[in-house]
Amino acid sequence: MTRRPLIAGNWKMNGLAADGTALASTLAGKMKGGSDHPFNMLVCPPFPLIGKVVDAVAGSGIAVGGQDCHMAEKGAHTGDTSAWILKDAGCDYVIVGHSERRTDHAETDETVKAKAEAALAAGLRVIVCIGETLQQREAGQTLEVNRSQFQGSLPDGATPENTVIAYEPVWAIGTGLTATPGQAQDVHAAIRAEIKGKLGDAAAEGMRVLYGGSMNPGNARELIGQPDIDGGLIGGAALKADDFWGIAESC
Repeated sequence: MTRRPLIAGNWKMNGLAADGTALASTLAGKMKGGSDHPFNMLVCPPFPLIGKVVDAVAGSGIAVGGQDCHMAEKGAHTGDTSAWILKDAGCDYVIVGHSERRTDHAETDETVKAKAEAALAAGLRVIVCIGETLQQREAGQTLEVNRSQFQGSLPDGATPENTVIAYEPVWAIGTGLTATPGQAQDVHAAIRAEIKGKLGDAAAEGMRVLYGGSMNPGNARELIGQPDIDGGLIGGAALKADDFWGIAESC
């Protein structure tokens, strides 16, 4: 595999300062305890914990990211955080378009694309999330939905160096249900074909496509072993250092 797997943890709205610092410190210790790990690692804590987590993982090689950003650089947007503020706080990445944002905040593909482009302008790497609901899968719309979300959400200027795609079937997020390796690979292969059609062969070969949706140490090896799955965007299992590290070790 020419694409280096990315193991990314989305902590969502979990963790007080002591919890986040302890988790980040434990992971940093594991990273420092070995050499030449065959993966990149990223943690995305809640906004107020970013500074503490940046300090806790300093020098370990673990990157820190935000869970969302606004499309504007600054302004009267109470409760929002810009990509430029995230960059200034020490972030390297930001997640955009997570299904919980699309559902809970009615974010459209156009909104996601605008946020992704703001992230790139601020010097962040962006993880663009796409995925179908159970109803859409049962209606045979899986590939159509993911194709549409990819085309509508991909930022202008996307390259393998600054953009990661995360396929997260909505029906598998936090439910304990997981797409089979074959199901996940089918969608990942279709996404890679979309990357090829939009950005060319080199981008399709180099851009990482992650799987998200109840990935855990027990199923990670088989999922990440698929030819078009380049790591994971992990929720629940990212809150336990041993589980998250176990997923990373499956690489």
